[in-house]
Amino acid sequence: MKTSRYSEPQILAILRQAEGGVPVAELCREHGMSDASFYKWRAKYGGMDASMVSSMKAIEDENRRLKKMFAELSMQNELLKEALGKK
Repeated sequence: MKTSRYSEPQILAILRQAEGGVPVAELCREHGMSDASFYKWRAKYGGMDASMVSSMKAIEDENRRLKKMFAELSMQNELLKEALGKK
């Protein structure tokens, strides 16, 4: 997955500027980003502060780890069912 040019604190600062009344088009031109990026960030990070972003990242990492564990266990389960079914 492609990483963003902007870190989470930078994104939050840009969103705070927009909440402060700076027009979106001006922000996008100033920071060299597209309108779509701004609106995607606003949908994802809108109303969050730095602590909420860090906890969201931790939850996403844990979710990724749990999904990987589930996939491995389900694959082992299928292999065991195949081995027991053939005998």
